[in-house]
Amino acid sequence: MIQVNRNTGLVLEGGGMRGVFTSGVLDAFMKHELYFNYVVAVSAGACNGLSYMSRQPRRARISNIDMLQKYDYIGLRHLVTQGCIFDPELLYDRLPNELVPFDYDTYFSNRATFEMVTTNCLTGESDYLSEHSGNRRRLLDICRASSSLPYVSKIVWVDRKPMLDGGIVDSIPVERAIFQGHPENVVVCTRNRGYRNTGRDRKIPRFVYKQFPRLRVALSHRIEAYNAQLEMVERMEDEGRIICIRPQRPVEVGRIEKDVEKLERLYEEGFAEGERFVAAYR
Repeated sequence: MIQVNRNTGLVLEGGGMRGVFTSGVLDAFMKHELYFNYVVAVSAGACNGLSYMSRQPRRARISNIDMLQKYDYIGLRHLVTQGCIFDPELLYDRLPNELVPFDYDTYFSNRATFEMVTTNCLTGESDYLSEHSGNRRRLLDICRASSSLPYVSKIVWVDRKPMLDGGIVDSIPVERAIFQGHPENVVVCTRNRGYRNTGRDRKIPRFVYKQFPRLRVALSHRIEAYNAQLEMVERMEDEGRIICIRPQRPVEVGRIEKDVEKLERLYEEGFAEGERFVAAYR
């Protein structure tokens, strides 16, 4: 049985708006002051992880549910006007700097390691980026890149490199946590156990991301790679190498879900699972 201690890693899956489950889990952790010294997160997990690292309970919930209800920041009009189906001006400028202020001071004084996963469009591989020097713009750019879904988001440039959603290549970065010296991990998934993507991978036409052939290759194997990671996670869980916190039933929330009631239910399920974990392992 895993003993949760100072060397245990925390791995946060993405999943778009399914990430409200993770918001709930992390709020339960913060309620009980349960913090990890190493956190690696991807896409929506990176967005939620920022508020966890800045020690701001319910901030992610307010951002994902209350602000969505108020500002309707998902839609084709944002794709047309700003090149992203999620309103980037609201999410990565007004929200952290004005509407739901992000505590940069607490984040940058936090000595724990927080890595966010991006996909490097040039190499077609994962990059694992962190920002602790105090550069606010770079921190938000990394988070934005990690969450930039292909086809419906602009490429984000970080350190002069073109980046997209980290989930293209590494949706559940538990292997990264192990490589970084954390053999035992708590993994927050946003799908129920047994879920597999039943879609089919297809070769990406050359005119799509024509400047980035290795990105096209990665996109052509995306479903296969994700299902392989799901199998790996379940195997590691059965072997007692990781603890998984996940929804207990099939998730009805979509990647770009706008139904606030569905989001609220999934958040509450995440909070309950977080409380259950704290009671069992704290």
